[in-house]
Amino acid sequence: MKPLRTNLAELHSRRTDLVAALGLAESGTSVDASWISGTLVHIARLWPLVLLGKLCVVALLHMPFYEADNVARAVALSAMLLVDGVAIMAPRGTRFQRLRPHHQKWLMLPMVLLSGLSFSLMLGTSLAADSQNVLAAEMAVALMAVSICGDRRLLGVSYFCGLLIASILHGGDFAQIGLTISCIAVMLVAALRQANADMNRAIAFHQRDLRAQRSDRLLQEYEQSGRGWFWETDRHGCIVYISDTLLRTLDLRGEALIGRPITQIVRPGDRQDGDGERTLGFHLSVRTGFSEIAVRAAMAKDERWWSISGQPVFNEFGQFQGFRGSGTDLTEMRRSQAEVTRLAQYDSLTGLANRVQMMRSLEQAVAGKRGQPRDCTLMMLDLDRFKIVNDTLGHPAGDALLRQVSERIQRVVGDKGLVGRQGGDEFKILLPGRPDKIMLDHLARAIITDVSQPYLVEGTAVVIGVSIGISFCPQDGVTAEELIRNADLALYAAKGDGRGVYRFYSPEMHADAEDRRQLEEDLRKALVENRLHLVYQPVVSSKTEQITGYEALLRWQHPARGAISPTLFIPIAEESGLIGPIGEWVLRTACREAAQWAEDVRVAVNVSPIQFANHSLPSIVMNALAASGLAPHRLELEITESVFLNDDDGTDTMFARLKGIGVRLALDDFGTGYSSLGYLKKAPFDKIKIDQSFVRGAAIKGSPNSAIIKAIVSLAEALGMDTTAEGAETQDELALIRNLGCSHIQGFVYGRPMLPADVLIQQQGHGGIAMPQGFQSSRLERKTMLRTVAVHHDGHVYTGRIRNISPTGAQVEGLWNVPEGTLFAIELGDNQTVNAIARWSRDDRLGVEFTEPVNLTDLHAKPRSLAS
Repeated sequence: MKPLRTNLAELHSRRTDLVAALGLAESGTSVDASWISGTLVHIARLWPLVLLGKLCVVALLHMPFYEADNVARAVALSAMLLVDGVAIMAPRGTRFQRLRPHHQKWLMLPMVLLSGLSFSLMLGTSLAADSQNVLAAEMAVALMAVSICGDRRLLGVSYFCGLLIASILHGGDFAQIGLTISCIAVMLVAALRQANADMNRAIAFHQRDLRAQRSDRLLQEYEQSGRGWFWETDRHGCIVYISDTLLRTLDLRGEALIGRPITQIVRPGDRQDGDGERTLGFHLSVRTGFSEIAVRAAMAKDERWWSISGQPVFNEFGQFQGFRGSGTDLTEMRRSQAEVTRLAQYDSLTGLANRVQMMRSLEQAVAGKRGQPRDCTLMMLDLDRFKIVNDTLGHPAGDALLRQVSERIQRVVGDKGLVGRQGGDEFKILLPGRPDKIMLDHLARAIITDVSQPYLVEGTAVVIGVSIGISFCPQDGVTAEELIRNADLALYAAKGDGRGVYRFYSPEMHADAEDRRQLEEDLRKALVENRLHLVYQPVVSSKTEQITGYEALLRWQHPARGAISPTLFIPIAEESGLIGPIGEWVLRTACREAAQWAEDVRVAVNVSPIQFANHSLPSIVMNALAASGLAPHRLELEITESVFLNDDDGTDTMFARLKGIGVRLALDDFGTGYSSLGYLKKAPFDKIKIDQSFVRGAAIKGSPNSAIIKAIVSLAEALGMDTTAEGAETQDELALIRNLGCSHIQGFVYGRPMLPADVLIQQQGHGGIAMPQGFQSSRLERKTMLRTVAVHHDGHVYTGRIRNISPTGAQVEGLWNVPEGTLFAIELGDNQTVNAIARWSRDDRLGVEFTEPVNLTDLHAKPRSLAS
């Protein structure tokens, strides 16, 4: 079978040649004479029936052809036979066929005219007396001729004209001539109407031909555009035609595919139409049509997808000839769909699995066979101090940091599990299989260590941390929702224990979470109802013991729980967004109360990193000073090293604006942060506060803390800054601090924080002089830490927090009115429990003595809260 396009081209060529032979213009306004050639063939084939009809009429009328007086009839009969023979044989001749259609027409019309004339003359000569029989015979043969010619009325007119001429020449009567003329008139009208119909049909044919040409051009343009292609096979499924577009795509020549089965250009079984969709090979084998079957190319250099449609082709006898069809390229659509799928399952920023994908994977991980959950582990990660980066450097810098963090987490986890981004600065890690706590311990520590390393974001060094909560299936939950909730509770516990740690879920964390939620709600109410208050701890000159100022410390007296430690509610305030309004209230209150003190006494107010990142902080400070009437130089803002985690132009601008107001700046908790000493050369600090972790135990023989204090003092003197040693509690620590050159001292040795009324009494009663008090010598080395512990007593479990710990004892917060001598079992960490006896109790603080010494090297000390 010839290709589809070849057949179309041949048909179009035939039509074009025929129109050109007939002399028709493309406009379609000329008469279509294509019926002439068809008529000639029709006459050549069927005119013998006309001749036979004539001979039958002669036989029926018993015409004597061989009588002497019938010479005229014999001549007429011979002429009729001759003319009819020429009319029959002429169209079959080669020369006749070579003539143009209009030449053939003018040659055949006289033959038909002569045929009618000779027949009429022959009948008239023999039957002149019987005009009715002659008329009937002539009309019978004429109608036979017209019926044979079909709708070619022009030939019918020609034949009747022959009858008319014969009647006139023979001297026919008026009836015969009139009837012949009426027949000619009818035939002329019919011929004219047929000519008009032929013209309309010719126009319709021409318009259809133009549409066919236009369709052919559109198909060619469609192929050349590369959006689709066409193909055709024979009855055996072998390719007989394929578009050049597809050949160029496959980088092949036409000969390489012609004759090959079409199934070889696709990969068998590659389809994405869903279960039950029939394959291409099946349709070809059962000879049924198909539409838009997605297949993958087998001969393409890169991965390509096609959509193929086709229909079987049958000839006029119903015999199967093959398939014809089309195809389109689905590659770009597939890639777009793949990209959409990727975006739907993966985070666009980090490339990790997104929330939806992680949830689906977690549900699949816990869904076991026969309703039994499978073993898996879920780790929830939350970045520490990330919000500061976002607020100070902007969201683009935060996005860049998240990308680096995700790369580090993915590198540490590797193929052990699936890493995903929950949203914001939260991540998830899903580990399949039975949990191994030793492996999880190493993995969690590695993640914390790796994430806590410095980052370089837009030329700025940034340091953050990460806290981790871990839950197991099925121990901690058998559904995805339970695992997420419990891992989240463990994460909150990790943050509550000082951040930068990991915690495994335990059932008592539900109570802790509910307690935190309730405390947050109560803290909001306390801020509105003005239930917060300030206490002040004196700062004393080491040389004169004169009180030079007080540090304002925030306290909260809960109506039901009593005094709530700042180490408990300040982190809640930071996480809930309350630290901003609380800090502003503290600043206004401290300035108002300090305005009542002596003119040379300053007040120090802690400023959290979140407050420092607020661009309106200078305005808040100026409003507080203006409302209270306090001189700017009497206000000292204590700022921690955390503000330098994102050391940029914004940090320098904030320092300059604050110094422009005239307030003093103090660097709090020096030595416990993450920044380098480089900021001291440009930050306009007036004072450095040495953290209490260096002061406590410094007087003990062999302690290196004294050397650290000396180095800090020397650095401060070189920079022209004052120094304040925090946490001095004993007389020997006080003497050491003085000898080391610290300019100011703050600690219990000079008194505990006091109410505003007591501050006024102290200034009036002692003339502003502080008297040292407390133990004479330091106790054993203690570690400053903030850790949540479980305290077991008499079958009950209480939640407390260790603040200071030594090998022989510790200070525990959170337990009220504990009688001396009470025996406890304190769970310090994983698999580490120690028995202790209560030695003293004040408010929510409790001093315990361990029954056996504790090795402090096994404990991980936590830095003191910056807000305490």
